[in-house]
Amino acid sequence: MIAISPKKGAAAVADHPEPADDADADTNSADSNLDAQVRFGADAGAGEIIVLHPRGGLVHHPDTLVIPLLVPDAPVVAWWPTEAPANPSKDLLGAMARSRITDALRSSNPYRTIEDLRRNWSPKNVDMSWTRLTVWRAMLATMLDQPPHLPISTVRVTGPKGFLPMDLLAAWLRLKLNVPVIVEDVPGATAVTGVYLTRSDGVLSLERPNAEEGIAVISMPGQSPQTISVPARTLEECLSEELRRLDPDEVYAEVITKGWDLIHPRD
Repeated sequence: MIAISPKKGAAAVADHPEPADDADADTNSADSNLDAQVRFGADAGAGEIIVLHPRGGLVHHPDTLVIPLLVPDAPVVAWWPTEAPANPSKDLLGAMARSRITDALRSSNPYRTIEDLRRNWSPKNVDMSWTRLTVWRAMLATMLDQPPHLPISTVRVTGPKGFLPMDLLAAWLRLKLNVPVIVEDVPGATAVTGVYLTRSDGVLSLERPNAEEGIAVISMPGQSPQTISVPARTLEECLSEELRRLDPDEVYAEVITKGWDLIHPRD
């Protein structure tokens, strides 16, 4: 597998998902249009990393620099750690990738970025704001699978104001349960703090008040609360999940193309 991680003024090519720190690259040669580093062993984790620093006209042709480094028949993944192009599928590096991974949450304007990604959606695209919710979605699905299977009437999702993953979680619940979903801000929170599902016999809840402590409580009507360890997912965990999958994420596609408009209706 080849993972390409474009950065400002640099393109990192690696055969594993470790991010490369390119701060110490040699840029002293004024005559060269390209500086490069090859990292292996302890400096590259489980594989090799090539860091390219183009200058001048080469900055606008990153694909011509990367293509000679690719291995035939190896899947190619493009990952933008922070700022992503408005249309990753039209990007020079994104166009050659089997999977394109963005991270709108870490961009300078997460909601503008997700709107660009929604407008230019492609089956090969996925955003790590969605990947951060994998554990939450799995636990909520498990809770709803337990009897009695009574219909949900309303849902409440709590977390920090303007937190993109919380809105994606609300959009998923709204789309799948087809009930009203209330998004409630929690001052001082750094991640989703709770999901509350109301039905005729009471409220099912999944709460994690403090993401750093990573302790969650599952409460269901007629049962004693269960405490489980749910630490916040790391960047490496989210990236590894996407690199293992590579196939289109159909649920993510439904959420950003249909579910998002249900909680953020267009004027």
